This record gives sequence, C-alpha cells and structure tokens, in this order.
Amino acid sequence: MESYDPKTIEARWQGVWADANAFQVSNEDRRPKSYVLEMLPYPSGTLHMGHMLVYTIGDVVTRFRARNGLHVLHPNGFDSFGLPAENAAIREGVHPRVSTERNIETITRSYRRVGWAYDWDRLLSTHDPAYYRWQQWQFLRFLERGLAYRKGAPIKWCPNDQTVLANEQVHDGRCERCGAEVESRLMEQWFFRITDYAQALLDDLETVDWPESIKARQRHWIGRSEGAEVLFRIAEWDEDVPVFTTRPDTLYGATFFVLAPEHEVVARIDSDEVRDYVRRAGAKKTEERAAATEKTGVFTGLHVVNPVNGAQLPIYVADYVLTDYGTGAIMAVPAHDQRDFDFAQAFGLPIRQVVRSSDGEVDESVAYVEHAEGEVLVNSAEFDGLPAPEGGRRILEKLEAEGRGRTTINYRLRDWGFSRQRYWGCPIPIVYCDACGIVPVPDDELPVVLPEIEDYKPKGVPPLAQAEEWVNVPCPSCGGAAQRETETMDTFVDSSWYFLRYCDPDNDTAPFDRAAVDYWNPVDLYIGGVDHATMHMIYARFWVKVLNDLGLLGFREPFAQFFSNGWVTTGKVKMSKRAGNVVGPDDFLERYGADACRLNILFLGPANEDMEWTESSVEGMARFVKRLWSVVNEVAATAPVGEPGDGPLARKAHATIAKVTDDIGRRFTFNTAIAAVMELVNELSKDRAGPASRFAAETAVSLIQPYAPHVTEELWSRLGHGRLWEAPWPVADSALLEVDMVEVVVQVNGRIRDRLHVSPGLGEDELLALARASERVQAYLDGGEVARTVVVPGKLVNFVIRP
Repeated sequence: MESYDPKTIEARWQGVWADANAFQVSNEDRRPKSYVLEMLPYPSGTLHMGHMLVYTIGDVVTRFRARNGLHVLHPNGFDSFGLPAENAAIREGVHPRVSTERNIETITRSYRRVGWAYDWDRLLSTHDPAYYRWQQWQFLRFLERGLAYRKGAPIKWCPNDQTVLANEQVHDGRCERCGAEVESRLMEQWFFRITDYAQALLDDLETVDWPESIKARQRHWIGRSEGAEVLFRIAEWDEDVPVFTTRPDTLYGATFFVLAPEHEVVARIDSDEVRDYVRRAGAKKTEERAAATEKTGVFTGLHVVNPVNGAQLPIYVADYVLTDYGTGAIMAVPAHDQRDFDFAQAFGLPIRQVVRSSDGEVDESVAYVEHAEGEVLVNSAEFDGLPAPEGGRRILEKLEAEGRGRTTINYRLRDWGFSRQRYWGCPIPIVYCDACGIVPVPDDELPVVLPEIEDYKPKGVPPLAQAEEWVNVPCPSCGGAAQRETETMDTFVDSSWYFLRYCDPDNDTAPFDRAAVDYWNPVDLYIGGVDHATMHMIYARFWVKVLNDLGLLGFREPFAQFFSNGWVTTGKVKMSKRAGNVVGPDDFLERYGADACRLNILFLGPANEDMEWTESSVEGMARFVKRLWSVVNEVAATAPVGEPGDGPLARKAHATIAKVTDDIGRRFTFNTAIAAVMELVNELSKDRAGPASRFAAETAVSLIQPYAPHVTEELWSRLGHGRLWEAPWPVADSALLEVDMVEVVVQVNGRIRDRLHVSPGLGEDELLALARASERVQAYLDGGEVARTVVVPGKLVNFVIRP
C-alpha cells in the first residue's frame, strides 16, 4: 500500500475542485438555502491560527449543509481599507496599496492551500473602487435622509506627530508611536445618526438566535435607562444645561455639578486651567477614566442653580463623568453616589443626606447607595417623610409643572463618528463651497477615487489635503471654486454592508440586486470573535435597518444566528499581530498537510472557548490521518461488498452518524464529532474485513469529510465512489441506534462501587432496587443512613451516606 502523501493528494483534489467550480453557487432561488459567513480579515499581514479556527468552522458547516441538501453561499473577501492596513504599510515603508494587494495575494494562496470551500467568483476587497463606489452612493442616501451630519467633537491628538489617534493607538495617555503625551482637541467630524435606531436595535435582539452573552453585550452598549431630564441653569450665563438622572428623589442632595471634559459647554469656558485639564483628561481611554480610584477635576468659576431649591452649586470639570452616559453633565449627590462621594471628599465639598432607611440609621461617613425597602426622604423640604419612590415622582411632577424637568428615556449609545484624518480609506463624497456650503457629489460622478499620493503619513492635516489637484474642484451646485472632503471613512463603514455585496458582487448599476440580497439574507450563520460583538455588529445592524427603511432590502436584521468562536492563545495570550505572538499556518501546512491542520484546530477544545496552540497536537492529528489512510485502504482492498447487517460495528457506525450529525448540525461541538469518528476508526481497525467493515469505513470517511476534505475524497474514490463533496450526508438507521443493554455506574458518596448492565428503558425504581441489591454496594451501605439518592436513568445511581 502506498504511503500517505498530503502534498500530492491535496494538490490533486484542489485542482479537481477548481476545474469543477465545486463551490460556486448561483443566485437561483432554490430552497432550502443557507448563507454561511465568517468575518472578513484585515490584510495587514498573513493568516494566523486564529483565522485558521474561524474559517475552518465556517468551512465545516458549509460542507455539512451542502451535503444535507441546502443551497449554500460561502464567500470571503478582505477588509482592506483602514488603520490596520495603513499602519502595516507605514511600518514597512511602502504604499498601502502595494502592501495590501501583496498581502491579499498571499492570504488568497493560503485560503486555497487550506482547501476552504469559498465561492471564488464572489471574492471582493473593500479598497476596490467598484466596491466603495456603492458605499459612497449609500452614504449619500443616508445624507439625504438626515442620518449623516457633521459636528464638532473631541478627538485624541498627538502634538508631536500632528495627527488624530485611534483609541488603540493611545497607551497610558501617550502616543504608541512617539511616546508624546496625547491631548484632547475639538474637531469637526462626520457622524451617522445611529441613536435614531437605539430602541429598534434593542427590540430586534429578540428576533435573532445569538448567545445570550452577546445580546447582553449589545444591550449594555446601547444602555437604555428610564429616568428624568432636569434643567439646571448656569447662573453666570443664564443658560440651561440638561442632566439625566434615574434618581430624582435625590435632587435636594445635590451639592455640586460636574461636566465631562468633552461637554460642549466646557469648550466655551475661558480658563487656561480648564483647557489644560481637558487636554490631559480627554486623552485617557474611557475604561481608564471609569476605573480610576483617584478623582481629579478643576473648578470652572461657574455655578448652576438647582431647580428644586434655588441653591447655587459650583461647576467642576472632572474626567470621572463620561459622555457615554446621560448628557455628559451630572448633578453630584455625594451622599448617595460613591464616585460623587469620593470627589467631594477629595475637594472638600459638602455632603447632604436626603434618603434614609426606614430605621433612620445612617452612617454619614460613607455613601448610602443601597436601595432598602421603606426608605424615606429627608432634608427635602415639603417632600420629607415620603417614601423615596413616591417622593421622586412628586419632585418630578413639580419640575414638569415649572417646565424644568420631564420623564425621558436615555441611551448610552452615541452617534457613530465615522470620519478619519487618515489616507487609506474610502473618500467621503462631499465638497465644500463658500457659496453653497456642504454639497454632495452627484451620483453620476461616483466613485470619488482615492488619489495616489506618495507621502501619506499624517502631518497635522488629513494626508489627502496635499493632493491639491484632487482637492480643488468646481462646486457641483454653482460651478464655483470648491474643495473635496479630505477625511476618509472608517473601516467599520466598509464592513457594515460587505455581506450584501457578496450576493451580487459584479453589479455596476446598483450596490446589489434586491431580489438577490432578499433571497440570501439574513445571513443564516455568522461566525466571528466576541471582540466584534458590539461596534461592528451594531453598526451592521443599523446599516441594514436604514437600507430597509429606504426600501433597498426586505429584512431588518443582518445575522439570523451568530456563533462566537474562542481565541487561539499562545502562553495564554490571545494570538494577534498586535501582541506579536502570531503562529501562521503555512509552515504546518507544508509539514503536516492541510487536513491535519484543519482537524487539529477544531480538536484543541470547544470552538466557542479559548484554546492553547501547541505543535504537538498537530503531530498527533497527522498520525490520525495516516491511520485513517492505512485502515481505509486495507478495508477497500479486503472487505467484502454487501449489506453490513446489524452487528456491533454496523451499530457503532450508525451511532456515530447520529452523534456527528447532531454535533455539527445542532450543537456546534466540532471537537466531539472528531472524537466520535476516531472511536469508529478504532473499532474498524479491529475488524477490517468483516461484513460491516466497508460500511464503517465509508461512514468514517463521509463523516470526517467536512474537516479533512482532501484525504477523504481520495479514500472515497478508492472505496469505489465518485465525488464525495456532492454525496448526500449519511442518515442513521433509528432501528440500529437502539441498544440492548447500557452500563450504569453505581456510586456511594461519589465513588464508583459497581457497574450494572441493564435495559435502557429500566425505570428509576427498578434501577434503584438493582443498585441496592449489588453485593459490592451493600458493603458500603451497611450500617449507614442514606441521606439521599441521585438517579440518572441509563447512566448513574449515587447513594449519599450521612456521616
């Protein structure tokens, strides 16, 4: 028998698939259909084992569903614009187009080398003008609907590099590239009005099949709160500042007022001390500010008037107040909020108790933040003695009557700022005209193509500003002198609709054909990491809802089901380019073959949990593939052709069919499916020429095919069959799944004392009686009092003896 040679076998079958266009599918309306999709990669380098995991999951499901009779769409592409690709080019010292397109070629070769079943005719890259032309077109539709707008907003600024920084480029308040202290600056930016869809984004989570943990992340990100909006007037300016609070019952306890450094009022305060604090505080990350134990801030010299009692409260700017919640302004009630209490202690501000427990006991040395049954208001004028909930309602009613407050719903979600002062991105199709203002580029002038510039590094203004011939254009409205927008769109925009373009990638008259997207969408199974569960997936959901409202598609949610894969780690650290601990697949593909690598990545552990990468595990899986090769080849040569009968090996094969089908099709427990096939191969190796051997070999090869498609195609042909990728998935015979006897473990205080072989249908009482009758068990029960028994029919009996 010839030895197993993965290079030869894998090249042969990849050639067969390419010649047959094996994985290309049409948009013909065939039911049932399934759209399987993994999150597309940034081509800022090469693939690593994290990619190997997520794409192999999608490939296994694709092959499984196709063989179960579904019309399966499985595309892929490249999120090729944006900061990751631009930073990679900067590090390498080349133009982003050069490094990006080279990386795309390298990754595509890896895709094919692994044998992933992609529809290659639908491969796309977001930096292709044929793609971003339609992104610009959609932006203009959002603009027409009032969902895209421009306003001033704080940004993180490196004064040394003269550039805007993304959050991930700031470490401990300093620029990751040069180490300079980062500042906060106010700058005009483009936004999408995603807050208009906040409630719909919450409500529609009930319509999707996602892990509850992922839904919880989105609910937290959107952050719906019911409360009150109360107007405080700045005494010196005679100007109102709204505050959102869920505790109107504590209004009489407000002793100072705090603005977030990013609040629009702060920018108008003429104070060098305030400006200096804002520059430093605004550079910190939100998580860093929220977690800080030391409270910092600065007095503004201004005061607000508390609308319930007329008291003047000093206004501070402090970074513990965030714009992510409420209005970015708070009435500080230090007696009943821990952060306000800590700030008051640090700055020597008064603390006034206004809520007490029913027993009247209050420790004024700490903040009283608990909600106790029967708590009442104190120090609250005419509301003293009222139960706190009722007092809060009455206070708000008074404010509503005076026009100083109202009930409202607040969301943590903020409008999506999507413009970037970077080069490598989709140009925003806008021109600025002194006479006409902001003017959209006409549809027939799209795409606005990103110009080629050599020096694209940030220099205090967007890099595109130096392309003067590109920037200076006639106004589309009046024909006068105008300038193009020099900022570009963030890559999150690119990835908010790519799954729609896959459905109709060559359309040059529209972003997609509605019939095509309505047929394939929503995506039936979306696969990716939990780190994209908030921003990317919320933005994509928003995008689809807007397109639905525009009548461009007929569904409201992009991803019907989501599978969140775990992280591949090395040394317990997530594998990533940023962490510098990347292990790529290419060397292992060369040494062990694609099938062993595919099997290994899904055998390391449950696919939805983190898993540690080890080279030794690949070696073990390569040995299994060689064993499968040896056993099946021997069976093909020696086992008789005919009915397999109903013996133990035939029953084992049918049981394996049932388990693997359930593990892949319903449970997504890909590692246990592999283990089940391994067990079947072990049993087959003991009986290679029996009446059921050929059936068992065919079953093992057929079931492991989604994981190891190359070697199984070869073995399938040697077993006398045609194309395995087109063969129906095996179906278990329910009659052969029934077993005559099952083994039941009998324990005493959790320790195994006997094993019983009983009928699988035996009831609990009969099972308990047999367990008690066991001589081995009686030796441990004798003289002891059975406190309780645990019975799992068909599996276990446990006697718990009282000590």
